[in-house]
Amino acid sequence: MPTLDDILEHIGEFDLFQKRAFFVLCLLSASFTPIYVGVVFLGFTPEHRCLSPGVAELSSRCGWSLEEELNYTVPEQGRHGESFSSQCRRYDADWNTTGLSCTNPLENFTSYGNRSNILLTPCQGGWVYDSSGSSIVTEFNLVCEDSWKLDLFQSCVNTGFFIGSISIGYIADRFGRKLCLLITILVNSISGVLMAFAPSYTWMLIYRFIQGLVSKGGWLTGYILITEFVGLSYRRTVGIVYQVAFTVGLLVLSAIAYMIPHWRWLQLTVTLPNFFFLLYYWCLPESPRWLIAQQKNDKAMKIINHIAKGNGKKVPPSLQSLNPEEEDAEKLSPSFLDLVRTPQIRKHTLILMYTW
Repeated sequence: MPTLDDILEHIGEFDLFQKRAFFVLCLLSASFTPIYVGVVFLGFTPEHRCLSPGVAELSSRCGWSLEEELNYTVPEQGRHGESFSSQCRRYDADWNTTGLSCTNPLENFTSYGNRSNILLTPCQGGWVYDSSGSSIVTEFNLVCEDSWKLDLFQSCVNTGFFIGSISIGYIADRFGRKLCLLITILVNSISGVLMAFAPSYTWMLIYRFIQGLVSKGGWLTGYILITEFVGLSYRRTVGIVYQVAFTVGLLVLSAIAYMIPHWRWLQLTVTLPNFFFLLYYWCLPESPRWLIAQQKNDKAMKIINHIAKGNGKKVPPSLQSLNPEEEDAEKLSPSFLDLVRTPQIRKHTLILMYTW
């Protein structure tokens, strides 16, 4: 009895149907970019300084330029050693005091005109950011003592990647590639939109974690699906180009982020197109290889005939019966130990671990 690879040799290993499926799945690969590296744009940290009450009014009264305002009212960077930053400290001075000089306003707060004697305090009234746009850093003030929260933001995504890659892979093997792909797309799209309207930093973390939980697993499911549609000789090629599409997504994301400097609008812009991927329900069939592995040969044969029709060919009558590829092999329970069981598999596992 023939195997699926035998049939693909007759109906096309990478013909019109597989090329269409490959193209639409490459779009999914490219759309994964904003989640994987989106923190570069969503978490952009511009130059900033403490917001000191009264400084804006004094600067307006004296007619200072921005350079003069910074020179008169912001501590000198590096004054207390390399760890000190003028971005996180301000002078302990009341800039609303009447009679301050426009040429040397600090003389009222120090003796002998030595500004190094003025006490410094942490930023309490917020920060002023030198940016025309916005990011999660500027909106939630993830700077200075709270700068670690930006790392936590990305850590939540990576934690979701780790959990999702394992759990989503099991779901794809248990319930099918197509169903798993559609569910991950739906959840990713909804959580991405909710993140764009997140009312607080905590809710933003929750929605980003959910995106990480399903997006990496969905990306891997798309990878598996396209490699199972094509013949053996094309699997390596489509796998590489599928990842190249991710690189193209990097270029597109950079252009979009340049045009949309506000993080909520950027998040919404890169998320909404994901809803179109739900059209995969009508565009993509289930993996025939998975159906064969589940001993659903009749359904697999219908999909194979659909692929043949899409390629403008017919399945020969002699190849209308399928042979499950696992029947001739001893059925073993899969285990993580299989990744290091033989020297060849062990070598491949270590190479992939290092690469990722």
